[in-house]
Amino acid sequence: MDDLGFDFGNAVQWFPHEQEQPYVLVRMTAQQVALLEAAMAEPLRRCYITDEVLEAAADRHGLTLSDVLASKLPDAGATMAGDFGEVLGYFYQSAMEYPGAAIGPKKWRLKQDRTKPAPKSDVIHFIMPQRPSASADDQVLCAEVKVKSTSASSDPIGSAITDCAKDRTSRLASTLVWLRERAITEDLGDVDIPLLNRFINAVDHPPAALRYRAVAVICESFVTAELSNAPATASDKYTLVVISVPNLHATYNAAFAAARASVL
Repeated sequence: MDDLGFDFGNAVQWFPHEQEQPYVLVRMTAQQVALLEAAMAEPLRRCYITDEVLEAAADRHGLTLSDVLASKLPDAGATMAGDFGEVLGYFYQSAMEYPGAAIGPKKWRLKQDRTKPAPKSDVIHFIMPQRPSASADDQVLCAEVKVKSTSASSDPIGSAITDCAKDRTSRLASTLVWLRERAITEDLGDVDIPLLNRFINAVDHPPAALRYRAVAVICESFVTAELSNAPATASDKYTLVVISVPNLHATYNAAFAAARASVL
């Protein structure tokens, strides 16, 4: 459990692997989506604003909790779809490490503009079993996430693979530095400056593994066609994960509606 107040052991069942090679294929069922929708309202809200900040802002400005939350959540459309895919990727990575602890910044809290995607690498987790001490078991997990929820022309698998390469060459490194700069004046929850320094100043510590994922979150209606764009062989540089979600458009809209309703 991290500062979302969610036990990621409960999310393991959401992500059954139908296959592992040459890519991971996860086919969520309607029942698993129902479990997700029932459980995600408050954690999804907390991806954007902590309970403490939400309540303090409402008290300070004489606003309702709904008014404050509305200033943080994305509007319906492409940004909301993309955000949902990233949050789903965050939950997936956390669930795959369970019962181990994966520590992740909630980058959606750091947006300058709620109508646009969060900057830098999409989803990051740190694994540091002996925290605060560094060890050879430390890891960074970095996922690039693309979403296809409508019939609009797009190639989520190819785009995720292409942008995952950017993470490997430079973007992850710049993201860690950016997170450290934000952590100087802002509360990043479970992520603090000593943890970030362990991975930024890597030469001062035992080698840490870097594990990259290219994640495509695709509506079940389109997944068969989109899988034709998947590589025939696995890469040793990243893992491709395809997550099929029934009625993805309705699912992410329902999830955000539940997040908004969680403060009523």
